[in-house]
Amino acid sequence: MSFRLATWNINSVRLRIGLVERVLKEHQPDILCLQETKCPQGQFPSKTLHELGYTHIAEFGQKGYHGVAIVSRLPFTEQHSHNFCNKGDSRHISVKFDGKLPFTLHNFYVPAGGDEPDPEINEKFAHKLSFLDEMHEWTKSKAAPNGGDAIIVGDLNVAPLENDVWNHKQLLKVVCHTPIETERFGRVMKAGAWVDVMRNHVPPEEKLYTWWSYRSADWEAANKGRRLDHVLATPNLASRAKSMKIIKETRGWTQSSDHVPVIVDFA
Repeated sequence: MSFRLATWNINSVRLRIGLVERVLKEHQPDILCLQETKCPQGQFPSKTLHELGYTHIAEFGQKGYHGVAIVSRLPFTEQHSHNFCNKGDSRHISVKFDGKLPFTLHNFYVPAGGDEPDPEINEKFAHKLSFLDEMHEWTKSKAAPNGGDAIIVGDLNVAPLENDVWNHKQLLKVVCHTPIETERFGRVMKAGAWVDVMRNHVPPEEKLYTWWSYRSADWEAANKGRRLDHVLATPNLASRAKSMKIIKETRGWTQSSDHVPVIVDFA
């Protein structure tokens, strides 16, 4: 089965459903994973998506915060959500795709972590570290059931490599790129033998961003980006990832998200 997979932190799906439509029409992904939907369970704007042929939708939402969804033209089974850190928030959803090459798809919205990278004084940062610790244990046995293939996508809120941020030295003490976060991210990668699909297509020596802050008056000219959105896959599926692109132009659309979509074609 060949398929095109997209992931995008939409930062309110109801506010930006028009942008979602535009991406679906212009880029035709078979599967779109959305994060930070900020949409209560049962109020996901599915009608428009059904009209575009995306009739298979898995959502896990709550009012005003977080939220994840998987929108697909391809049928899936075994929808599941894991309650990380026992917070009861909407940060993970997974489904299984059957066929000649069955796989489990996980969609994540990892906690951002607040502004102060000190778990002793910042509860949000402590939560983020606990979430990554639990992800490390979860990935050992639950990410790829029965040793099968799996993909993790989403806003993982960590820029792990030096060239995943605009200035490595300046951001070492900034949440998302601190050594304590990148070390935990590395442990998750190692525990699941995950392959960084994006960096398979763009070498680590090159800058690669998926997020530009709203705080920058001219985000494109400043280009102070970070790679917070990821596509990770088990080795067999990673070897089938034939192309990857970041849809940077969406950041310049009217009322855009501060994240942009990432699209990967699997053969």
